[in-house]
Amino acid sequence: MLTPNNSWYWQFDTKRNTLMLELGNELLFCVAIPAKQLTVEAKSISNQIFTVADVAAYQTFKEGMVDLPLSEARKSELALNAVAAYRFQKPLMLRSWFFVPQAGVDPDWGEVVILKTANDYARFIIIETDGNSSLCMLADVTPIKLDHDKELNFSDTIRVMNNRISPYSGILPMGFALVG
Repeated sequence: MLTPNNSWYWQFDTKRNTLMLELGNELLFCVAIPAKQLTVEAKSISNQIFTVADVAAYQTFKEGMVDLPLSEARKSELALNAVAAYRFQKPLMLRSWFFVPQAGVDPDWGEVVILKTANDYARFIIIETDGNSSLCMLADVTPIKLDHDKELNFSDTIRVMNNRISPYSGILPMGFALVG
């Protein structure tokens, strides 16, 4: 299990044009957020310590993932990307139209929820919420198709109105057809 410690450092790799987290012992984690979505601050980081607030966020995200059918390594990857998005991602515009309206919830950050397109559904983890909308990160390894041109992959983020969010109770909804 990956446990944060005081040897972890954020840094922006200008050669790879990506945010990295140095995990000590010559281990580097490459953050999944594209450079164009990172704040100016993130692009100027050089050996910034993984703070106590980062550790708390990491633990919150990991605790929210208990019921996800992912390996511990994938949960750690998702949690690290979630911390990076929480700290360093530029604000995103709403993209609610890709998802069908639901009963809606008032989610907490770190909570796993369901978003449904016209043809599919997937689990997402809440990165942040403002009461009306939430920044969500795809928590499923299988991509979700948003329309004929666009899809989200593992750890991609999207901002949606909270009326598009359904609670996740540890099981996915089943799509039954009525026959007869």
